[in-house]
Amino acid sequence: MLLFTGPNAYITPSWYAAKAATGKVVPTWNYVAVEAHGTVEFFDDQERLLDVVTRLTQIYEQPRDRPWAVGDAPPDYIKSQLRGIIGIRMPIARMEGKRKMSQNRNAEDRAGIIGGLSRSDDPQDTTVARLVPR
Repeated sequence: MLLFTGPNAYITPSWYAAKAATGKVVPTWNYVAVEAHGTVEFFDDQERLLDVVTRLTQIYEQPRDRPWAVGDAPPDYIKSQLRGIIGIRMPIARMEGKRKMSQNRNAEDRAGIIGGLSRSDDPQDTTVARLVPR
């Protein structure tokens, strides 16, 4: 299984309107995650690794004004760096996703969560604030 996590944030009970009304609140965590299941293959073949690293670099460098290419570095240096990489390949047999964004809370509590997260300096918190249902 590979786990891919997205935006996530701690949710303090202090943001819930229900805290003042009943006190029956506890902290929680809001998050987005996807599990990918399959049979993993590990490889360290230098030619195959070079192909993967080259393709990955092209994807991320292509939009830049002056894209860097694997061929810009000395071949011996690239070869030494490839020795530190273990490749993985996993054909996906099954995927499961989870999005927990306080959807079980009432609108008043969600408004408190959105307000609290929106005041944070942490970009993760402000991203989660945008994902909480209004």
